[in-house]
Amino acid sequence: MSAATQAFLEMLAAERGAAANTLAAYRRDLDGAEEALGDLAQASRAAVAKLAGQWADLAPSTIARKSSALRQFFGFAVDEGWREDDPSGALPNPRNRRPLPKVLSHEAVETLLERAELEAGSGNPAALRQLALIEMLYGSGLRATELVSLPLSAVPRDAPLITVTGKGGQARMVPVSERARLALSEWIKVRPTTPPSRFLFPSRGGKHLTRVRLFQLLKDLAVRAGLDPEGISPHVLRHAFATHLLEGGADLRVLQTLLGHADISTTQIYTHVDAARLVELVNSRHPLAARRSCD
Repeated sequence: MSAATQAFLEMLAAERGAAANTLAAYRRDLDGAEEALGDLAQASRAAVAKLAGQWADLAPSTIARKSSALRQFFGFAVDEGWREDDPSGALPNPRNRRPLPKVLSHEAVETLLERAELEAGSGNPAALRQLALIEMLYGSGLRATELVSLPLSAVPRDAPLITVTGKGGQARMVPVSERARLALSEWIKVRPTTPPSRFLFPSRGGKHLTRVRLFQLLKDLAVRAGLDPEGISPHVLRHAFATHLLEGGADLRVLQTLLGHADISTTQIYTHVDAARLVELVNSRHPLAARRSCD
């Protein structure tokens, strides 16, 4: 990796607080571009334009991601005085429709929770942990990484809120339902204390439960609940949290805050599931609706 791209990654980490996963993704995309073009700070516009042909077989979303990484790098290079021109205009810009999130029905969520509650009734520590994890995913809309890395000190005592550190190190307050608080309190009673760990959901080595393990736990529970495991994941439960809140009348800006989205456009993806409710709202609440009913 060239000194210029390394400096760009360091800027992302220091000034924008980019997470480790985000930095790794940028590194992969920039490494691939440098293999094709050499030092990106010196690449000509004509050379950059050839990337479109090399990426022709890639998915539009992948091309869009790679182009975005390079646009940000070239903008940084111009700001630093390493380039006089910005060749970003030569990059491909595919029109990519954002995929709609998978959404669980209320019935599917209830089935999953009922199975988790049934298993937790045995008092088995693993089952109690499982219920606490699911209640937090669906009840608070946490990302998988946010949930597994929660410190024990984050557990609320009196206030029904919890402080979560999200992407880019940004902290936000999210609500914890009574159900989740009860599940957490039962889990803490049996939570292992050896080896010592500062995490709410510790692993055997004293670190925290991994995202991969959380994913596996949910898949296995789905099978036992008679649900399709392909449709269950931590992110799907987060989507269900958002979708079901919107269906219940939640404000989009409030939902943006709860989910920790930096841009409202990210939150707006959930509005597709609420079209029927919005149509009903307009038909019943709009001033013209009353006039029509009187005619």
